[in-house]
Amino acid sequence: MELLADETNEGLRLDAYLAELYDGVSRSKVQNAIKTGKVTVNGGEKKPSYVLKEGDRIEFESLVEDKLLKIEPENISLEVVWEDENMAVVNKPSGMLTHPTPLETSGTLVNALLFKFGENLSDLNGEFRRGIVHRLDRNTSGLLMIAKNNKTHEYLADMIREHNLTKKYHAVLKGDYPRDLDIIEEPISRHKNQPHKMAVNPDGKPSRTELKVLERFGEATYVELNLVTGRTHQIRVHTSYKKHPVYNDTLYGAGVGKVKTDEQVLQSFYLRFAKPFSAEIIELSLGPDKKLAKVLTYFRNRRV
Repeated sequence: MELLADETNEGLRLDAYLAELYDGVSRSKVQNAIKTGKVTVNGGEKKPSYVLKEGDRIEFESLVEDKLLKIEPENISLEVVWEDENMAVVNKPSGMLTHPTPLETSGTLVNALLFKFGENLSDLNGEFRRGIVHRLDRNTSGLLMIAKNNKTHEYLADMIREHNLTKKYHAVLKGDYPRDLDIIEEPISRHKNQPHKMAVNPDGKPSRTELKVLERFGEATYVELNLVTGRTHQIRVHTSYKKHPVYNDTLYGAGVGKVKTDEQVLQSFYLRFAKPFSAEIIELSLGPDKKLAKVLTYFRNRRV
């Protein structure tokens, strides 16, 4: 099996990463597989304590006695917002994983993409991430770019890396955010003690979020966020750092609010980018999804 480490895996130990993928397989078994050369990183052997970097290519034999994992196409409802011969932009619903993992191979966006587009998807990131150039958290909805071929994948990846696109989000934050306009510019890296989380750390990657208040409810604030950089969990980390986490984001300290939703009330609602291999500018936007609309309706009704 081959996997490509992305920013979500950066900072994890190699043995912890594989133990997380294979829940139920002992850490000692994972470490033994690494020590005996059954796991390689970028073609070479590493120690179990090796710390993963974004872009590391991990190859390993199955650590469980079962058939090789195969990602199957699934006829899952998929909203394609825009497409041409090279790419598509889809509206990922909240609650859906962007791509499979060895533990969860069904019901993901990639399963839906394989049914919709077949082999017309890039494979630069391996079979688990066909067509996937960037990702949204499971409980974040909204616009996501999909590459139909490897040349376009490279084009879009370069565009993201060089910040040559505009990505905006809508969110409801807990509490009354103190400023109408704000720039949150704090470095982000993996949390020192909780590796499933990210955190503001002085030695982290430069990260910038631009925030504008749209509506105030006293106990909550409706905001627009321009994601200048695209670090893992960036909006969730930055707003939590400011003591105003995204509403219902239990991972980053919001707790469960009066309006129940499946975790964070956060939507990628706007994308602006140059169409691949063209000077044409594509601009796309979405109205509030059901989760965001539900929370906004609740707070607006309370204010009347």
